[in-house]
Parts: sequence; structure tokens; C-alpha cells
Amino acid sequence: MTHAMLKGSNVPIEATAVRAVLRWAAGQNSPDVDASALLLGPDGRVRSDEDFVFYNQPRHPSGKVWRLGKKRVSDGLTDTIQTDLSGVESAVGQILIVASADDEQGEPVRFDRVRSLRILLYDATDADAEPLAYFDVKPETGEETALICGELYRRGGGWKFRALGEGYANGLQGLATNFGILVDESAAAAADLTATTQTPAPEISAPLPPEQPPTGVPSQPAYGYPPAAPTRQPTQPAYGYPHPQPTPATTNGPAYGYPQPTAAALDPDFRLPPQGPQFIGR
Repeated sequence: MTHAMLKGSNVPIEATAVRAVLRWAAGQNSPDVDASALLLGPDGRVRSDEDFVFYNQPRHPSGKVWRLGKKRVSDGLTDTIQTDLSGVESAVGQILIVASADDEQGEPVRFDRVRSLRILLYDATDADAEPLAYFDVKPETGEETALICGELYRRGGGWKFRALGEGYANGLQGLATNFGILVDESAAAAADLTATTQTPAPEISAPLPPEQPPTGVPSQPAYGYPPAAPTRQPTQPAYGYPHPQPTPATTNGPAYGYPQPTAAALDPDFRLPPQGPQFIGR
């Protein structure tokens, strides 16, 4: 038997696993609706962010609550949360079934634009069974952008389902924050910025700089034969043969050709020998 529920009413659940299906009418201007679930502890709040099952975290770590995803049916579109009630941790006393609406840009949309929203509860162990219960969810003000459609809760060793229809005007983020989910966009943005600034820059393949010549070697190419030793060489290229030794020459100018053999001064009494006939002019 299917129970048609009113807001605030409840029904016992004998099934060991259930599917909570959100269904709404499809249309050209109809916004997209997403189903989510919040697992609450004895204090009515989540134990950690992992207790929030939604499109970015579609499965609870326990594996007992998960989002099946959207389908197109004859009556419109659906999104479904499935729960294995027999395996839910004892610390979880409530499971909220939540609906949120967004536009194409991901911005929250008021539920006065969502037509024929209904939550249906099925026995997940029987694929062909009729719904156990259904509840037509109607926003009270039309300004709501997120709705708690119903809740599964423990009672006397078993489970029950209550029809709620409670709305929030600040979207899924505001609703989740109200039950203990930590949502801090500024901190997340700062963390992204920090991660970006701390990321090492990619290595760029660039040609190595030209190898520098060893100390004492001329910076310009040597024309002719290179110096015999790299120490105390002239800073300019040597044209012709280099000096055999680094002893400086007696002349102040550059020595072209062969250098003087010694650095001794000329004898003042030195005279040239007589010239041969080959030097006599005609």
C-alpha cells in the first residue's frame, strides 16, 4: 500500500534498504534539481564533511548511502538517493533527503520555478514494487533555493520516514552549513592561490652559455700558432710566431715577426762591419 503523506506526517519503514526518489516535471524553462543526503549524529549535526552525500561526493565512505543519479522517466526527471538502512552506523540517527535547484550557470534557483516536485520512497530490495509512500513538496514562500523534502530517522530499533518540506533561501551551501558542513570559499580560494604560488616553475630547456676560456688565455682567437703555455699571455692576439718565453721585450711597441733573443742593452762602441760589394750602390 502506498501512503500519500502530508507535511509533518510519518510512516514506519519495514524495508532493509530504500530508494528516495525526487521527481519533477521537465520543461524548457524548468531548472535542474539535485538530490543530496546529510547523515546526522545524535546532536543533529554531521560528524564530518564526509557525512554530506551530493553530486561532488556521491557515495558515503561507509558505502551505505549513495546517489544513484538522474534519469528521464515518463513523468519528468528524477534524481535518487539509496540507503542500506540495515548497515547504517549506529552513530547516525537521521538521514535528511535534500533537493536543490540551479540554473545553467550553476547559480541557485528559487523553487517557485520547479513544477510538480515529489519525493517517493521505494523498497530497494524489490525493483517492481509500488512506492511505500510519496509526498508532494511545495515551498511555503517560493523564495526557497534548497528544500529538506523528508527524513529517515531511527525509532524504537527501526526506521521511519517523515515528510518535511522545510526550505532555505541561501541554497544548498547555506543548508549544509546549518548542519555543520564547513564551507569557506575565501579559505578555499586562498588555498588555491597558495598552491599556485608554491608550485615550482617548469624547467625551460635553454642552450647553455658558451664555455668561458681558462684564466690567462686570450679572449680572442690566436692567429698562427697558439702560445706554448697559458700563463701570462698577451691580451691581444699574437701575429706570427709567439714569444718562446714570457720575458718582456726591450721595445715598447709590439714585436712583429721574431722577438729579440735577449733583453741586454747595446754596446756604445759597437760598429757595423764593412759592407760587401753587394751593398754598394751604382
